[in-house]
Amino acid sequence: MIVAFLGLGAIGTPMARHLAKPSLASKLRVWNRTAAKAAAFAAEHGVTHAPTPAAAARGADVVITCFPVSRDVEALLDGADGLLESMARGSVLVDCTSGDPATSRRIAARLAERGIGFIDAPVSGGVAGAEAGTLTVMVGGDAAVLERARPALESFGKKIVHCGPVGAGDAVKAVNNALLAVHILATAEGLAALKKAGVDPALGLDVINASSGRSNASMNLFPERVLSRAFPRTFRLALLDKDAGIAAQVTREQAVPSPLLDLTSELLKEAHRALGEEADHVEAVRWVEARAGAEIRS
Repeated sequence: MIVAFLGLGAIGTPMARHLAKPSLASKLRVWNRTAAKAAAFAAEHGVTHAPTPAAAARGADVVITCFPVSRDVEALLDGADGLLESMARGSVLVDCTSGDPATSRRIAARLAERGIGFIDAPVSGGVAGAEAGTLTVMVGGDAAVLERARPALESFGKKIVHCGPVGAGDAVKAVNNALLAVHILATAEGLAALKKAGVDPALGLDVINASSGRSNASMNLFPERVLSRAFPRTFRLALLDKDAGIAAQVTREQAVPSPLLDLTSELLKEAHRALGEEADHVEAVRWVEARAGAEIRS
């Protein structure tokens, strides 16, 4: 199997590293908007550095894209160096971008005109999951197309779930991340209030995590990152803002009243504006603390 991987970002690089393993018996080509990064990756792992998306995709069985937003992928379709002209009939484009369903459906329709398969396949598990090869992959598209791409997905995905038609994987990922945002903001608000009421935040978390209000955010993110004040940069707040906005759009498209998700989306936009483009998603807690006038530490 010949695989092309386009987009060597924080998540994409460790994903591509798994595809580069000799044990997979696949031939890997890589392309990145910053050419030096792709060249360095290719040299380190003994794979091919493609100078253009077309050079990477030409003759490939599976092309994997992994970018911040869907429009980045859509922009790769056209032109002499684009995917529409270079991908072969019968090949598959696997988009691991945490994208929006409407754009994925547009991309799929254009590729289908050329006999090219498409699945949206956003991933969850963060950089740690990508490095370990234990990502959850949420797939939207035809089941038969998924099966053609499955060997590539299994190199970095531990749990591969067929969610429904094209766009369904994007929708599930967006809702999942919107719930992550709800948990971060709500936990921060509650702990800030407890701190001002004279309760040690560590004690409050200990009780919550032994009770029904616990979440992944309270059990892992807050003890490891908030109480410690470490706030490592693993997933940008800007991207969580984008995902929460996609989730809110999905609820509107499906005519589901969603005041909580709508409010979460608006609050993340405010936090994103206040903290900037490079802030980590958990640093939204800092924005809550500033508004509350209380710092969540023991």
